[in-house]
Amino acid sequence: MSMGRERYEAYEHDRRYLAGGISAPSRINPALGGPLLIERGDGPRLFGADGRTYLDFHNGFGSTLLGHNHPAVRRAIEQVLDLGIVAGAETVYQARLAARICELVPCAEQVRFAMSGSEATNAAIRLARTATNRSKILKFEGHFHGLHEHVVFSAHPPVRDAKPGELLPPLVESAGVPPAFAAHVLVAPWNDLAAVEWACAEHGDDLAAVVMEPINYNSGGIPAEPDFLRGVRELTRDRGTVLIFDEILSGFRTGTSCAQGYYDVTPDVCLLGKAVANGAPISVIAGRREVMAAFSPTGGAAMSGTYSGHLFGVLAALATLDELSAPGRYDGPDGIYAIAERLYDGLREVFARRGVRCRVQGLGARFGLFFGLDPDIPVCTYQEAARHDASLLKRFVRAAIENGVYFHTYDMALGHHGFSTAHTARDVDEALDRIDAACRVGLR
Repeated sequence: MSMGRERYEAYEHDRRYLAGGISAPSRINPALGGPLLIERGDGPRLFGADGRTYLDFHNGFGSTLLGHNHPAVRRAIEQVLDLGIVAGAETVYQARLAARICELVPCAEQVRFAMSGSEATNAAIRLARTATNRSKILKFEGHFHGLHEHVVFSAHPPVRDAKPGELLPPLVESAGVPPAFAAHVLVAPWNDLAAVEWACAEHGDDLAAVVMEPINYNSGGIPAEPDFLRGVRELTRDRGTVLIFDEILSGFRTGTSCAQGYYDVTPDVCLLGKAVANGAPISVIAGRREVMAAFSPTGGAAMSGTYSGHLFGVLAALATLDELSAPGRYDGPDGIYAIAERLYDGLREVFARRGVRCRVQGLGARFGLFFGLDPDIPVCTYQEAARHDASLLKRFVRAAIENGVYFHTYDMALGHHGFSTAHTARDVDEALDRIDAACRVGLR
């Protein structure tokens, strides 16, 4: 499946005015050779500019956990319009949302708002450096924390021979980043406690923060091993290092207490975004009171913005958290875990029936498809994930889109997929029938 004449012509037109023809390069789907242009979304479906309807298993990079055009979120946005789209001012609503987050998220004692995930991780690292008076950070191979100079390293490194217990060279992933930034970044393999121990022993006196995705959804959904997560928590606590959970993607996938509640491991700081407001722009830095006090005006870490805590995101988040807190939302007969089981088991059955070698690995409302890997062996590290069959993934995505099911893929990254609370059992069964047809015809 190619872009098609109409889609190609629209993309070529856009290239005259948009840099690269797109507002964000990650919106290009390499399986199509360009972006899928969307006119609107509703519930679990996208309506394309090509006139076709797609069951959506991308969900705006994970932002629309309640589905598109959710009525409660829509009412919240309409309330912002009624209030006059007030920007750059403090209202009663920011504190209400902060209090709600503090009720739900274990590490949250105080909150500061930002707009994007990159802005949130940038602020959190500056916060940790201020709180500890140290400069280095430790991140993990295959973990993505945004595109600013402090973290744009080793999120999508090449395949290498795994050497447990060793730190890895930080590989920059963007032009324009001065080499001096790499001197402040350590990189460890995911789920490798010995490497973290080594980093703490060698660099502990200058290690400001350890930052991680507690569920590495950006590499397809690789969960932390519980003993690893507990071990990192103990090491950072003993060393006075700030432990940061980047829950931009993992937040609210497994419950309203997020991944930290799921694992019962509480970081010092966490970052929330995407699903917290069901697609409205907002991100959250939340953490222990003593650490958060390092933010200005009580501390020396500068962090402010005209759109920090903008009411579109704030009121949409209040509505979203109310919806996610409804009884049965996660554990009910039609809740997230029931739909996840139906979808993931169904995908495994389809792939097995059609002779497609693929590991389906999901936790909560988001999952990975590791084509070419053993269906029965869990993927536990980035290097295992990096050995997936990228060509077969793209063939699958093209075939699925041709059959009305939207998945997204990337050139560099494996990517991640998901569903929303708007996806019913009937929607899942329809999608599985379409995917079965895609495998039967498109993957022969």
